[in-house]
Amino acid sequence: MISFLRGIVAQVSPDRVIVEVGGVGFEVLVSVRDASDMPPAGEEVKIHTYMSVSEDAIRLYGFLSQDDLNVYKTLISVSGVGPKAALGILGAMSANDIRFAVFSDDDKALSRAPGIGAKTAKKLILELKDKLKLEDAIQGGDDFTAPSAASSAVVDTELTDAVQALTALGYSNSEALRAVRKVKVTEGMETQDILKQALKLIGL
Repeated sequence: MISFLRGIVAQVSPDRVIVEVGGVGFEVLVSVRDASDMPPAGEEVKIHTYMSVSEDAIRLYGFLSQDDLNVYKTLISVSGVGPKAALGILGAMSANDIRFAVFSDDDKALSRAPGIGAKTAKKLILELKDKLKLEDAIQGGDDFTAPSAASSAVVDTELTDAVQALTALGYSNSEALRAVRKVKVTEGMETQDILKQALKLIGL
């Protein structure tokens, strides 16, 4: 099993990259998002990989982030979603966009990915809710303000409780998640403190 490759970019195309590692060129299939973010030829890159073995071929699927790879593995665990379809989803949406779509029941967002129809999108939401974590949806992405290590328990409990409280008040899952993500978490904050701030941020 190849967990990752670190080497020099030899060639980049819209759906794959060739990485030279120790004089050997590895062809890695990538999403259109990662292809556009790939360093130019001649520069070093680290690609997290998943090896797919079928009757007719062995293929490497690669991702610039570990988070994308983790979500990719979750996607292909859903019956009927193969390696190429999962890659197509991650080409259209980031890992955190997928989490938001799942916890917001937004099947239309998922169905916009190539090869994913409305029926498959609904199936993905149904199955992924048990496999993805709500706290990852809250914490994922660059715009989340991470709490200090001393207040890490807040992330695991109070943030999730605040999201659930907002949905109980009638806000959609998407509105609740996005509002809670904007809250600047500090040590000692409780659910009601996060909830108050999130209510002020709803719609911003």
